[in-house]
Amino acid sequence: MKTIRNLIYREIFAASTFVLLGFLALFFFFDVVDEFASVGRPAVDTPELVYGLGHALLYVALQMPNRVYELLPMTVLIGSIVVLARMANGSEYTILRTSGLDPWRALGTMLGLGSVFVVLTFLTGDYVAPASDRAAQLLKAQFRGQISVGNTGAWLKERQTNFNHFVNVGRLDPSGEMGNIRIFTFDNKGYLAATLKASRGQIDTSNNTWVMHDVQRRIIQGSDKGGSRAAYQHIPLYQWKSSITPEMISVALLKPERMRTSDLFAYSQHLAANGQSTLRYDIEFWRKLFYPLSCLVMVVLALPFAYLHFRSGGTTGYVFGGVMIGISFFLLNNVFGYIGNLNQWQPWVAAVSPALIYSVLSLTAFGWMVLRR
Repeated sequence: MKTIRNLIYREIFAASTFVLLGFLALFFFFDVVDEFASVGRPAVDTPELVYGLGHALLYVALQMPNRVYELLPMTVLIGSIVVLARMANGSEYTILRTSGLDPWRALGTMLGLGSVFVVLTFLTGDYVAPASDRAAQLLKAQFRGQISVGNTGAWLKERQTNFNHFVNVGRLDPSGEMGNIRIFTFDNKGYLAATLKASRGQIDTSNNTWVMHDVQRRIIQGSDKGGSRAAYQHIPLYQWKSSITPEMISVALLKPERMRTSDLFAYSQHLAANGQSTLRYDIEFWRKLFYPLSCLVMVVLALPFAYLHFRSGGTTGYVFGGVMIGISFFLLNNVFGYIGNLNQWQPWVAAVSPALIYSVLSLTAFGWMVLRR
């Protein structure tokens, strides 16, 4: 059995790697073409620095780990179908069956292979891809001058003892420094108590303190008695205690699906503690947990192809069908996130539904085409 397992693993690993490299080459080409529009433009802050072809290639290359994470389940499915269909067509799998590879052993072998891809997908999506994406965004920020989202940047909320603080970070520089910071403070009755505007600032993670420079602060008094007066202050250096971390700023400014699972969970907990909607980030958190497990679904879905009877050259249509199944899973996994967000589904339901649908399909195919034949 060890020899059979090594043979199947080696063949599927080679085929899946080949398919993955093909998809990556295709995406790399299209992403580089998209970057051609920015090639030759000078940087915002330093006009002598020009965004060249080398920068574009490096930026696209840094995006590739995200592509690997997104494509791994689909490439595992296609690679497994190619190998198993080829072995069935050449009667190799028939020989393996006569050598003692019964359906349940075959299922266990494929699940063992899928577990390896589960670990690989998780490590790529939770460690390699977030670090690579952040490096790519910081590279682009050297020429844009900032990382930002929308016209106003990122908005966060923090509830402290007697006040609610609404924090707006306009941009994040390549060095990690925040810019265009605004803080609106409301008391427990909902009245505006103070405003703060800072040109730039950093977060001192050693004591959870925001260190802001060139601060314009306005303190409003008497707003709950029908009249109010404001006191203005200009403070060169101002420190503010807050539980908002740099990771939370990154989640708010960057795409949540490209963040680490722990960062998404911490940010979701922060939103819940401050009475804000967490649905979008909860869905992404559960998707990050369940997405690597889809590799197990894909290898089980590919197993029935080993038990088909092919005519000469008849594997092409089945391989094409496998490609369509993989693409449909990729699309459905994204669509269910949006549907769950719009319809206010339970986050785990929106995240696990695509995997459950394909699990039912794979087990049905396995039961019908393998155990009953």
